[in-house]
Order: sequence, then structure tokens, then C-alpha cells
Amino acid sequence: MTKLNWGMIGGGEGSQIGPAHRLGSGLDGLFSFVAGALDHRPEAGRDYGQRLGLAADRSYGDWREMLAGEKARDDRVDLVTVATPNATHFEITKAYLEAGFHVLCEKPMTMTVDEGEEIVKIAQATGRICAVNYGYSGYSLVRHMRAMVARGDLGQIRLIKAEFSHGHHADAADADNPRVRWRYDPAQAGVSAQFADCGIHALHMAGFVANQTVTKLSADTVSCIPSRVLEDDAMVNFRMSGGTVGRLWTSSVAIGRQHGLTLQVFGEKGGLRWSQEQPNQLFWMPLGQRLQVIERGEAGLSPEADRSSRVTIGHAEGMPLAFANIYTDLSEAILARKQGRDMDPAADLYPRAEDGLWSMAAVQAVAESGKADGKWVDARPPMFR
Repeated sequence: MTKLNWGMIGGGEGSQIGPAHRLGSGLDGLFSFVAGALDHRPEAGRDYGQRLGLAADRSYGDWREMLAGEKARDDRVDLVTVATPNATHFEITKAYLEAGFHVLCEKPMTMTVDEGEEIVKIAQATGRICAVNYGYSGYSLVRHMRAMVARGDLGQIRLIKAEFSHGHHADAADADNPRVRWRYDPAQAGVSAQFADCGIHALHMAGFVANQTVTKLSADTVSCIPSRVLEDDAMVNFRMSGGTVGRLWTSSVAIGRQHGLTLQVFGEKGGLRWSQEQPNQLFWMPLGQRLQVIERGEAGLSPEADRSSRVTIGHAEGMPLAFANIYTDLSEAILARKQGRDMDPAADLYPRAEDGLWSMAAVQAVAESGKADGKWVDARPPMFR
């Protein structure tokens, strides 16, 4: 089997997200980590890259140097992951797409809706894959939820309730902690803090499972710690393209909550409940019957769940495995293009640039509605209205 070449921008030493990407990309032996520009400090990035096993001439000082170097190679990278600070995503993703590279960008894909629409148009014009790392959609049972909804097990979906609330930014004394401060600084985070950081994961998961988009929303946003310019808590009501009603709560001051990503889906014929902190169990209540527990890895699940289940039943599934499923999807998509064939439908689940754009439109809508005391606003990107 010929491996695809993979490169990474950002995700350097001490990064929270870098190790998850390196584990996920390498788990199945589909990608070789061959190039990187891992740190905003050129020498630190070069040094760390070589310690991770990169050749000296492919451990770059910055993303521009990497772009120039990889463009000139016959064995250039097939996929570039962008895991840099949020405000840099647009510039880097745009440059690599225009140079003919496939890109996996960390969320948020861009800082504005206009930038998001430009990325979508560039991906369409170049024919390159632009994926966005909504990595939680890689969990096996989340994909099984989507399959159950698609095959009609729940009937018409009436209501979705999503949460992504934690308490890790609840200490006002952390105001000057650089790992926290930037998230609430409009110059670095944009128009939203907690919703843009965590809420859009929950919103994307709702849309992914229901296979619907958010059309309008009403938001109540608040800074529970008064020194913060941007919100640390938000309650969002939304409506979806298929008529589903949505409720979403996201917070960074919910002391006692750890990760807090949960999704509940209620249809005419039954309801589903899943939590990221207990990802091996999906709770399924058919109308008029007993509560059932669906276990990841058990027999009789959907092809989407079977394909994305990595360890035997009863063993814990973790975030790097979910990331690995995104990389496996992308490997299949890239190889299918190279080989001139259709990709496996069970793998055609990676989040697209369009998903990143819809999320950015929702972020802007939440900010607008929050400032207008919960006024209902259009949450669709202009190009899709």
C-alpha cells in the first residue's frame, strides 16, 4: 500500500491539538508525516520537526517556506493540516488550496462569513478538498446516529438538544492567563468566544446527525465574568432546514462540568442520547418500548459505525480515534480522485468547507442576536440564501 504524504502547519511542542492530529493521521498507516512548519518561532519549529523525525529540508521555519518547498517537489504533500491560531486559518488555507494542495483546517475555518465564502469558491474552482476538523463527528456512534436518522428509525426529527459546556474558564483570576485570555479578545477570537470555540462543535454535530442546516436562530449571550468583552455563556434557539427545532447551551463557567459535549435527538418514533465523555454507549428509546443501550463495536450496526469502530467492544474509544476517522475519510477521498473511482459512501462523511462556512454564519448570527436581546436572525450564509 502506498502511503499519502502529510504535512502540518502549527501544532508544535506544547500544543493541545498537535498530538491528536499526529496520532490520528498515523493510526492506520495511510499517511506519512513528511513535512511541517510547526511553530511561529522558525528555529523552534525546525528543531521540533526534526525531533519528530522530519528530514531537515522538510522541517520548515514557517508556512510560506513550506509552501515554496513543497510546491517544488515531485513527492509533495498530498494533504496539509492547518492547526495554527484562528486568525491565520484563512490566509494559509487559501494559499495552499490555490497552490493545488488538499487541506484539513482546524475550526473555525475563517474569522468572517465573507472569508468562508471565498474559501468555498476557491475549493470549488480548484477541485481541491478543503475539510474542516469537526473531529467529534468522527466518533463511531455519532455516525451511527446519523445512519439511524437517515434510514428513518426515528421518523421525522422534531427536536434536537445540544450542549457543550465546561467550567475550565470559571476562575476570574485567570484573566491574564495567555491560554485563556486570547479566547475572549475580539482582536484574536473575532466576534464570539465560547460559541465560536465550543458551541459550533455542538451545532455542527446537530446538523451532521440530522443532515440539516440551521436557517435562523435567537441567542442570549452573556459574560458572566464582567471583565470579558466576549461571551462565556450562550443559550441558542434555532430552526433547521428540515423543520427541526433546536436548543443549544454552551458555557465555559459551568463549574463541575468537564467536557460537556452531549447530543439528544427526538423524533416521531424514538429518541437518542450520546455523550462524548461516555462515547461507547448510545441510548435509544423507541416509542412505547424499553430503553436500549447500543454499544460501540457490537454486531448489526450501520456500515458507517462499523467502518469507524477501531477497538474491540468494551474498550474505551478516544478523541484521537475520532480524528483518525476524519483522516481515513480524507485518505479514501484523495485516493478515489487519484484512481478515478467513486469513494466508499461510508467514508464520505468528512466535514467540508461548506460546513465551516455554515458554522461561521452561525457565529455571526449568534453575535448579532445576542447584541439585539435575542432577536431572531437569518443564520444562512449569503451565498446559500
